[in-house]
Amino acid sequence: MAPLKFCANLSWLFTELPDFSQRIFAAAAAGFQAVEAAWLYESDLQELQRAQEATGVEVVLINTPPGDAKAGDSGLGAVPERETDFREGLQLALKYATGLGCKRIHLMAGRVPVGSHRREVAQEMEDVFVQNLKYAADVLLKHGITGFIEPINTRLTDPTYFLDSPHQAVAILEKVGKPNIKLQMDVFHWQIMDGNLTQNIHNYFSKIGHIQIAQVPGRNEPHSAGELNYSYLFSTLEKLNYQGYIGCEYKPLWSTEDSLGWLKDYWTSKKQ
Repeated sequence: MAPLKFCANLSWLFTELPDFSQRIFAAAAAGFQAVEAAWLYESDLQELQRAQEATGVEVVLINTPPGDAKAGDSGLGAVPERETDFREGLQLALKYATGLGCKRIHLMAGRVPVGSHRREVAQEMEDVFVQNLKYAADVLLKHGITGFIEPINTRLTDPTYFLDSPHQAVAILEKVGKPNIKLQMDVFHWQIMDGNLTQNIHNYFSKIGHIQIAQVPGRNEPHSAGELNYSYLFSTLEKLNYQGYIGCEYKPLWSTEDSLGWLKDYWTSKKQ
């Protein structure tokens, strides 16, 4: 069985360093060959390119811009009457993705608008999301980029996020019907919202193109105390011959370097 491929999420790891270009160097020094990030847009693209070229690190995933974060936005893909803003954000994400050779963009759904009730706007938001995803799929296809949608839990992380379960996400993917729009599985969110990880992984494996990990409930490193047995989960993914990346999107309990023991052990075990 081929070993799994891990990438460092620079929005969560190496935050001891102030800017993303420095974090790229730190990730490379720690042994990562690939990185991902949420929002790189406050960083100078040329500086990021120089860090990438100097280290040889691959940038494998970025998010679309959140919108107006001060106004409470967290993505715009499913937000009614924000379609123009979504398309503008997609173009900015494309600029950074193509500049960094990144082939994956997380198309964030966004939150239920303030003053609205989820049940009342659910169908309208789904319709908006499906149309925006179809538009994005056609745009991304021209650049050889895959788009992803990610359920985010509404119990611990974001109470008003629209896309909150793997089942909802898969139903939307089926309505979109575009092969370059896939499912992003964050194990942390899936466990909180639905559990039943083994069956969900098997049921939806063909639709999963990217995975992210953290322990539950603290969102710390995988080998910290918590609900999840990552040795079992990694073995399950190996047996399924998962070929994508696994993003380390967790809060280190101490320093980032101190949090990487589990990964160094994994790498060592695969060299034996």
